[in-house]
Amino acid sequence: MRLYVCWDTARTYPLIGEHPCGVAYHALVDAGHDPEVKRAYGWTKLPSFLNQTPGRRATRELTGSDEVPVLVLDDGEVVAGSEQIVFWAEANPAAVAA
Repeated sequence: MRLYVCWDTARTYPLIGEHPCGVAYHALVDAGHDPEVKRAYGWTKLPSFLNQTPGRRATRELTGSDEVPVLVLDDGEVVAGSEQIVFWAEANPAAVAA
């Protein structure tokens, strides 16, 4: 699985509070997953023509939007948005190796 994030996976920042990319990443890790992190860089508030990094182009192709986080599962299913990724992680914990 691949997780597209802006630039970081920190859960919170002192001045801005919760960071959606970090919340999604830590939900996946807490559920036992080890996502491949792809940094999209850029900024959602910029117009698309200014968000031309490979990661932002990929998320645009996957979802039609420049917003991250975006989770791409191994079967190609796309889960977009921090809250949706958290719900997915809670409903789909990683299998425990016996």
